Amino acid sequence: MKTKVSAEDGKQEIIITREFDLPVELLFRGYEDPEVFEQWMGTKVLKLENKKHGSYAFETSHGGNVVFRANGTIHEFIPNQRIIRTFEMENTPFPVQLEYLEFEKLTESTSRLSIHIVFRSVEFRNQLLQMPFAQGLNMALNRLEEIANKLKI
Repeated sequence: MKTKVSAEDGKQEIIITREFDLPVELLFRGYEDPEVFEQWMGTKVLKLENKKHGSYAFETSHGGNVVFRANGTIHEFIPNQRIIRTFEMENTPFPVQLEYLEFEKLTESTSRLSIHIVFRSVEFRNQLLQMPFAQGLNMALNRLEEIANKLKI
């Protein structure tokens, strides 16, 4: 897997890193542009206010039924550099988590995404890790790279 997921024992956080064969502007666009986000995440964007104190909401349906809904508040939004936001999966036992997304230019055509997720407890973090979280995230980020490679800056 290209996506590296690190979770130290006894800590309530996950560190995710991934390098992309994409300029940082295209990588960031995958998180900033609702149409691009919908393509690689396979979810509908209900709201995406890309600004400090903005909010967002995503929803995934299958057979006409909502199977996943998430929302949060954006605390910091610096284009091509950083997004700090909360993340809440609705209708699950998981409490709100805090996410720090850092976008880094490596070269003109490569970039790195680092995501630091802080959970309310080690137990909630471990519950998420028991799901196919890393595989699903890796597949989604593979799609992001594939879709963003077709975009123009």
